[in-house]
Amino acid sequence: MNRRRCARILSGMFLASLLALPAQALTLEQARTLLTDAYIDPVPQEVLDQTSISAMLEQLGDPYTQYFTAEEYQAFLSSMEDASLVGIGVVSIAGTDGMTITSVLEGSPAQAAGLREGDRIVAVDGRSTLGVDAAQVSSWIQGEAGTQVTVTYQRGEEKHTVTLTRAAITVPTTTSRLVEGRVGYLECTTFGTDTYPHIQEGISAYQDEARVWVMDLRGNGGGLTSAASQAVSAFTDAQNTGYLRDGSGSYGAFSSSLSPLTDKAVIVLSDGYTASSSELFSACIRDLNAGIVVGGRTFGKGVAQTLFDQSVYPDYFPDGDAMKITTNRYFSPAGATTDTVGIIPHLLVDPDLADEVAILLSAAPPDGDTAGYYRLDLGWRWYIDGEQASSPAYRDAFAQLLSAIPPTVDLWQGTGGSNGWTCVSPEEAAQTYGLTYLDRSFSDTSASPYAESIDLLASYQILSGTGDGTFHPEDSLTRAELAAMLAAALNCNMPSSPAVFSDVSMDSWYGPSVYALEQLGLLSGDGKGKFHPDDPVTHEQLFSILARLAEDLSLNFYEASKGIPEDTMDSAALRAYAPWARESVWLLTNGHQNLFGQPLSLLWDSPEQIAPQDAATREETASLLCQVLIYTGVLPV
Repeated sequence: MNRRRCARILSGMFLASLLALPAQALTLEQARTLLTDAYIDPVPQEVLDQTSISAMLEQLGDPYTQYFTAEEYQAFLSSMEDASLVGIGVVSIAGTDGMTITSVLEGSPAQAAGLREGDRIVAVDGRSTLGVDAAQVSSWIQGEAGTQVTVTYQRGEEKHTVTLTRAAITVPTTTSRLVEGRVGYLECTTFGTDTYPHIQEGISAYQDEARVWVMDLRGNGGGLTSAASQAVSAFTDAQNTGYLRDGSGSYGAFSSSLSPLTDKAVIVLSDGYTASSSELFSACIRDLNAGIVVGGRTFGKGVAQTLFDQSVYPDYFPDGDAMKITTNRYFSPAGATTDTVGIIPHLLVDPDLADEVAILLSAAPPDGDTAGYYRLDLGWRWYIDGEQASSPAYRDAFAQLLSAIPPTVDLWQGTGGSNGWTCVSPEEAAQTYGLTYLDRSFSDTSASPYAESIDLLASYQILSGTGDGTFHPEDSLTRAELAAMLAAALNCNMPSSPAVFSDVSMDSWYGPSVYALEQLGLLSGDGKGKFHPDDPVTHEQLFSILARLAEDLSLNFYEASKGIPEDTMDSAALRAYAPWARESVWLLTNGHQNLFGQPLSLLWDSPEQIAPQDAATREETASLLCQVLIYTGVLPV
């Protein structure tokens, strides 16, 4: 498989149905060979036993591993470059429930007709899009300029039908403009070969006027990792932009030798459709302290694919067809994965208001008099002009910004003079301007010794409490409650697969969470078909589960787990713990080191002081979960 080194690695999202693929030039035996040799995980025998490539890929269940006909492959490659086409002007992702619009192009027929991001195209000219692959739906929508197409879309529970006139549209991968005379605004829809030159053009055009750069990745489904790595280099001189780990456990680093184009901070805008290479870019900006991420939590695609085509395997793909196979997992420069968990923004706000929040953060430092200004110390110093923030156009965004400030971050209010600042709470700032402040903390945790961890998780909406504004910190935690807490922390996609535990229904409030974590290998049953959702979680059970979580989230903990000393099983300090829990306790107490190479324990107390078989409380669980998310690099603190 040496030829794999020449294959192109990408992490773009191109979701298309695999239920009705046309005849393949690639033979079934060749497809089996490629999957066996290249796929990131061992391929189950039932996958390899299928009698067609389409059945094989459907059984595999990986939406990113795909076969392309020659025509589909060219369309896929073109999707990552500037494109000139005739259509209605939407970017969308195919799914079982239709085509979800991720962005609507400026000046397009779709924009004029009122279509929006998040709308689902469910029919084109009366033909249902449900279960139809993306290339087919695109062919229905595109046509000759001046001709008409009827589109049915669903928004919430309502369906709307509009007739649009097709128009010629040029779709650049990245556009740039200057906003408010001080914000260099870069809007990137995909990472391809044209992306870096467009960023270069934008920075060159607005470098003198821009105080801050905004990289709008809302709706950006990914693209080439090399293009994302190049884009990172525009904002930082750190050459390492991440790691890829293949199925054998081997690592490869990817980097860029390009020099930075600016030394100004960048604010990345994100939403639930920000995926793959966009998450790579966001993670690099976060880890390399080149700026901050603002908006919604991202999609959570942390795996990369390799393209196998005629240039790599001429004997396998003589007709220009290709196969895209998931071959690697991505880890950020700090060693954190984005898979499933995605990127948690520094400021978690409504994605629709993220651009306005970014503009508020871009104010110039006060000149001679701090009165009327705020300063947010979040990696960089961000200044907010109170007059602009409280204006009708920005009040909602300012309220969102204040509500999203984590408890570990200081907000300062100008008191006058050239250097007069006093620390204020976000709630006090909101009251100053009569804004609605949405407190994300709980009403019953202030006396908890773990209040800071609980409040930090709450600020990122990882903890939801009991639904009435309370958390009940001292209560014990059931297995069902732990499943729900971890599923929220990981941003799990809830499965629709049949129940495998006789005592857990998919219709229960915790059922989907249990099965999501079971599929991830974090939770299991008793070996007899039961999960026991109402049983309390003991300390040693909690440590075992969260140690596995740390290994999954961070290559640093993953590698540390390989170096657990042999005498751990006989350690006097861990003798009270069951043998199956001792390695997990070691990993949580020794798997992370401080700057001086000394072990840094994630536990709230020494293992000897914690009774292994006692029930874990909700506050203890929140404390440990917070530490795991911080030291795996998932939380942006």
